[in-house]
Amino acid sequence: MSTHSHPEQVTAIVLAAGSGRRMKSARAKVLHEIAGRSMIEHALVAVAEAGVRTTVAVVGHDRDQVSAAIAAHDPSVVLAVQEQQNGTGHAVHVALESLDTPPEGTVVVTYGDVPLLSSQTLSELLVDHRAAARIVTILTAEVGDPTGYGRIVRDRDGAVTAIREHRDADDVERSIREINSGILVVDAEFLRHAVASLETDNAQGELYLTDIVGRAVAEGRPVGAHVLEDVWQTEGVNDRVQLARIGRELNRRITTHWMTEGVTIVDPDTTWIDSAVTLAADVTILPGTQLLGATVVAAGATIGPDTTLCNVEVGERATIVRTHGSDAVVGADATVGPFAYLRPGAELGEGGKIGTFVEVKNSQIAAGAKVPHLSYVGDATIGEGTNIGAGTIFANYDGVNKNRTTVGRHARTASNNTFVAPVDIGDGAHTGAGTTVRHDVPPGALAVGTSGQRNIEGWVADRRPGSTSDRAAREAQSAPTAERTEH
Repeated sequence: MSTHSHPEQVTAIVLAAGSGRRMKSARAKVLHEIAGRSMIEHALVAVAEAGVRTTVAVVGHDRDQVSAAIAAHDPSVVLAVQEQQNGTGHAVHVALESLDTPPEGTVVVTYGDVPLLSSQTLSELLVDHRAAARIVTILTAEVGDPTGYGRIVRDRDGAVTAIREHRDADDVERSIREINSGILVVDAEFLRHAVASLETDNAQGELYLTDIVGRAVAEGRPVGAHVLEDVWQTEGVNDRVQLARIGRELNRRITTHWMTEGVTIVDPDTTWIDSAVTLAADVTILPGTQLLGATVVAAGATIGPDTTLCNVEVGERATIVRTHGSDAVVGADATVGPFAYLRPGAELGEGGKIGTFVEVKNSQIAAGAKVPHLSYVGDATIGEGTNIGAGTIFANYDGVNKNRTTVGRHARTASNNTFVAPVDIGDGAHTGAGTTVRHDVPPGALAVGTSGQRNIEGWVADRRPGSTSDRAAREAQSAPTAERTEH
């Protein structure tokens, strides 16, 4: 989504001091995630993309957790601590007091638990506020069941006269379906004076930010509402049921967006895509796929089914099937899976292959190189065009240190090899089946590490007498020579 700019200075206040008791979690409510971001991060991204210059986040409960998360996301956000939660008006007062200089221009107030609120909506709200030359503009919506929400009270001409909280509303006011989202835009100078004069004359004994609307009306200042048709954007999250519900809706929006951008998503209901994922046109996503973190998928690639990728870069026309991967790179025209495990630092070159039941960690597999099946590749460099045989283990750990193995270009290693790192296998070298490679292999050489085979005659009869194996062996030994030869 593009960033929107505004000529006047805009300050955002994000309220995130609530206790979130209904989440029943050791983690702060606003730190619970949907689509790869915590709810507070969704709020901060929305205000930043709407052209806000200064952002203040008000923290209270679980302040250490929340403050650390905000600082990690954006160190420029000003943190204001609300020691006692005495209402939204008090929270805004604390925010204003935290600034070195009073804000000028416009202030937008939003919340840390409304993750679907978009930067586009905030930008439109700011544009509407400025165009109408209002002192206060409230983001509102009409809902089927307004229970629990503050109601927008209008006069006969439709002008906004007040916001009445549900507990303080009479029966007539409670029948109003237009609700206050809690998100509003206010002239900065008016906000400073209005918040300073708030009183606790209400059912909850708190300082309501919404009371500034009544003051503006009483002073004859222009007040209005920006009605939002997309009610989802106003919904807050208070428990895990709501978190899941909002998460599903956000995922629906994300998958819909990418389908309109030319991505084929075979089953959107079983496909989950995080907010920061980037997909090119003609990508195909098969059922049961999760694309997480900052995953990037280039044009023509096919992902899935039953695949989870987190922070993975996928090249053009690559195919990844039934794979779990994180912090890895898959080159163009490469194939991965099924049942592969890409750990951090795994890099597969153009046209390369990581096959069935292969685990790769901190290793670079060059263009055209293949690790087809049943192998562990840890801390290795595999050269262009090399083929690693089935059942190969790169023994990278000596009990103290992790060591690297290097396999050169166009080498051919046989099945059931073990490479005891550190070791180098030269360009064009080969290895025999079952070989344990403990020393460097020169280019073009064949490394064979197996001893000669020795058969111990009669071992089963001696050690396993009477067993099914013993009986089968005796039957075979007693059969005529011609019959044994045929078998």
